[in-house]
Amino acid sequence: MTLTKASLHDIPCMLKLVEAEVKSGVILQRSADEIATNIRSYVLAKEGERLVGYTALHIHSARLAEVRSLIVDEAFRGQSVGKKMVQFTLEEARSLGLEEVLVLTYLPNFFLKLGFEEIAKESIPEQKIWADCIKCIHFPVCNEVSLMYRIALQG
Repeated sequence: MTLTKASLHDIPCMLKLVEAEVKSGVILQRSADEIATNIRSYVLAKEGERLVGYTALHIHSARLAEVRSLIVDEAFRGQSVGKKMVQFTLEEARSLGLEEVLVLTYLPNFFLKLGFEEIAKESIPEQKIWADCIKCIHFPVCNEVSLMYRIALQG
């Protein structure tokens, strides 16, 4: 398995991979245009030419980013694909000088094992994050858990 940054040519496969999770409301729907606009945020996991997962590191401010749209093909779950992608995004966040990485998820234990800490939704900084919540089929009653990863700054 290899990790690589996404290209515009990957968008149709990305939309196909996430289709079932979008229908079930686990992941927010993103249009092809929205993905294209943010294509530099995405990292892909590939097995040969096959797309087996992806996620995005969406930057909100000079100090805060968010892990979004984490998806792994069902056939590849349990093989550390998601873990490797999240670790890749955390390294990217560190290299950019970010201080915190947020995630809103239905799978908090996965992120807790990677060093994230649960936070109250009300404490989520930069309220512009909530703009995406309006697109969710579960809005305003949401069971997602908010977690934050704090990046140790090099001195």
